[in-house]
Amino acid sequence: QVQLVESGGGLVQPGGSLRLSCTASGFSFSRYAMCWYRQAPGKERQLIASMSATGGTIRYIDSVKGRFTISRDNGKNTLYLQMNNLEPEDTAVYYCKAGVPGWSGPALDNWGQGTPVTVSL
Repeated sequence: QVQLVESGGGLVQPGGSLRLSCTASGFSFSRYAMCWYRQAPGKERQLIASMSATGGTIRYIDSVKGRFTISRDNGKNTLYLQMNNLEPEDTAVYYCKAGVPGWSGPALDNWGQGTPVTVSL
């Protein structure tokens, strides 16, 4: 069965860093583009970073560009999100997903449990 398990979130001060991990199982990870979403309280889930199956194409929304880095290790079936210079506005629950809206290639409907990130003094 398909599983996506996010980890690495926590409480961090503004300007701090976190590295999130998404460990995938139950599907051919290396054949899927992958992406990270986040959902802040009272807001809809928002796509923030995407990476093609081979890593050749990467996209970010403007608010995280230059601070966040998406990467993947297909040998470990793991997707990463390195988050630097965190801001209070980054506070949200972070999720990974298989497939990217609007991109060609396969996609899955499954969501993991998410990992919460709180940026606060």
